[in-house]
Amino acid sequence: MSDKAVLEINGEKHEFPIVTGTENEVAIDIKTLRGVTKGVTTIDPGYKNTGSCESAITFLDGEKGILRYRGYSIEELAEKADFLEVAYLLIFGNLPTVEQLEKFHIDIKANSVVDDDIKKILDAFPKTAHPMGVLSSLTSALTAFNPSSVNIDSEEDMYNAIVKIMGKFPVLVAWTMRKKQGLPLDYGDDKLGYVENILKMMFKKPHGDYEQNPILVNALDKLLILHADHEQNCSTSTVRIVGSSHAGLFASLSAGISALWGPLHGGANQAVLEMLEKIKEDGGDTKKYMAKAKDKQDPFRLMGFGHRVYKNFDPRAKIIKVAADEVLGDLGIEDPILDIAKGLEKEALEDKYFVDRKLYPNVDFYSGIIYRGMGIPVEMFTVMFALGRLPGWIAQWREMRLRKEPIGRPRQLYIGENHRPFKSIENR
Repeated sequence: MSDKAVLEINGEKHEFPIVTGTENEVAIDIKTLRGVTKGVTTIDPGYKNTGSCESAITFLDGEKGILRYRGYSIEELAEKADFLEVAYLLIFGNLPTVEQLEKFHIDIKANSVVDDDIKKILDAFPKTAHPMGVLSSLTSALTAFNPSSVNIDSEEDMYNAIVKIMGKFPVLVAWTMRKKQGLPLDYGDDKLGYVENILKMMFKKPHGDYEQNPILVNALDKLLILHADHEQNCSTSTVRIVGSSHAGLFASLSAGISALWGPLHGGANQAVLEMLEKIKEDGGDTKKYMAKAKDKQDPFRLMGFGHRVYKNFDPRAKIIKVAADEVLGDLGIEDPILDIAKGLEKEALEDKYFVDRKLYPNVDFYSGIIYRGMGIPVEMFTVMFALGRLPGWIAQWREMRLRKEPIGRPRQLYIGENHRPFKSIENR
């Protein structure tokens, strides 16, 4: 392949370098395009064909169903590592040693206490407030209680900011849910592991002890790992572009939470459960809704099947399906919603229409089932997604700042009115 791409505009030819990534992905470097062509830009709605950065964090091949963090396959990480190991890997580039992991966890626990005044901000929200709006606000509010900016040239400063948010964020997540349920706020137990403590903070009742269920711990650990990063998606790109203005880590994460909120992104697993509720209200006939999904004239869309990136089976779904079966089997839940979900899954995996189009259940489908089985309210599903995505956002923010990337400033193609004279109000 040539190391140059040639673009001809108005009879003039311009050469642009071709760059190749470590996985042989090819990109045309057009950063000089406007300069050499005297103002020509590209137009790429949604940036589907535009690389906004070079990154060493996550590799994704949607055609082959490959997902790797820092070179490690998602399958191997989900099987052999825990969430805190994966978080360290994403943020710092390598799997931690025993000593590094122990220090990381100790430092996170030491930074897990949230200023009591944050409770006053939480109290100001009505119970009807969506948990994602609450979480975004509380994350942003952390900036007020930690006003000093992070010196990115200091490894110590950077590390301290990271363990601070890794410690406080699960507390905010748990408080957001307990506020919704009218339960007293809990700080957890620093004798527990990271994921075990999250479960205790969320579910401990004020009048009793909380007993850990290893199957639930394993399922949540895997879900958090599978959601930890996913290349330059909407929320990750938001974190990077907000951070490119040199906004602080907490402010950038708050922006990422808001981006994740949408039903086309992090809200997809909530949309799955809302779809299942509608099917139940209509009698629970899964065959009827499979037929509706195949009918191009019908507005109904089957949520949680297929993926805009993976053109084959979502590799994360293969892993979490096993955990979903274990959770439902262990808890022995009788729930018509989950029965409908299992019915849709079975039919989609056997239906020629879905198999031919590779419309398999994705990670959002199974994560929604697990969260419901665990007793997490549907409006908290996207919050749980944010909890898993936290280390990925941190890693992307840290990489962007250390690489000293320029402030994000996309261009546009103006299609509005040409210059026109101003008319006074009586003549309009």
